[in-house]
Amino acid sequence: MSEPPKKSDLAAQVAWLYYVANHTQQQIAEELNVSRPTVQRLVAAATESGYVQVRINHPTSDCMEVARRLKDRFGLKVCEVAPIEPNGDARSLRAIAILGATLAERYLSRSNVEVLAFGSGRTLKSVVDEIAEFRLPNLKILSLAGAIALDGSFNRYDCGLRMADKTEGKHFMLPVPVVAATLADKDAWLRHPLHKVVDELYSRAEAAFIGVGTIGPGSPLAEDGFITEQNVQELINIGAVAESLGWPLDRNGRVIPSPLTDKVTSLTPDQMAKIPVIAVAGGSRKAAAIVAVLRGGFVSGLVTDFETAQLILSITDR
Repeated sequence: MSEPPKKSDLAAQVAWLYYVANHTQQQIAEELNVSRPTVQRLVAAATESGYVQVRINHPTSDCMEVARRLKDRFGLKVCEVAPIEPNGDARSLRAIAILGATLAERYLSRSNVEVLAFGSGRTLKSVVDEIAEFRLPNLKILSLAGAIALDGSFNRYDCGLRMADKTEGKHFMLPVPVVAATLADKDAWLRHPLHKVVDELYSRAEAAFIGVGTIGPGSPLAEDGFITEQNVQELINIGAVAESLGWPLDRNGRVIPSPLTDKVTSLTPDQMAKIPVIAVAGGSRKAAAIVAVLRGGFVSGLVTDFETAQLILSITDR
């Protein structure tokens, strides 16, 4: 006798019949010889478990207009703006993640895709969680920033390994700190053969997806242990408002010289700009940092939410 299907398998089967085959719940109940309330519970379970992902691909006219203005103002090739209620940062993150995932899937769907590059951070991790699974064993996923914190722990928000799991591709991680302990340590890393591999892979990448970090209270670089709170205050004192892959940026997107800056191990913004770079970020707290990154000129795409997009425009209208 065959074993009964697992609940997860049955939920996925019910979801497919309901959402894809367009069967009614009564039809599914009769076909699978279960009760209609059981079908209802399985449909709900499939949705809660993430087997079902609903995406609406028709943006509102307001979002389209704001996206057009951002593209014009900053010379962007791509701009996606998610509709979201004001003051809803949690919902904003999910909406941005879905849009970012949809954009990443466009690259993953290309027949000749070889390399995709990813930064790290909470928002990008949410994007990767929303990406559908692809079978791309020849794909190379490149992590753009170092993964080691000051205490020797690894960055839990690095997206490369998760992307490799989703695509069955190879992950190329940078086993170094975002900020080296000394200039000698940084020089040693830059001379390592793996660094040449990273440079060569990046030159072939279809696109790079990066987050945007703030320099201020709650800075991700300090929260995740890559620099100290004293480092953050020092950066604030010299005018830093944002960071990208560890590089501190002023309000106009220029890298700020400092002893800490000299020890950053990531690709420079000038190096990043050689391929399409898409920033994925939102929330009112990040608006000024996003403006700095956009003014820096190394980003060619942006995924954000409607409220943040309006704040970006108002900041640059001043």
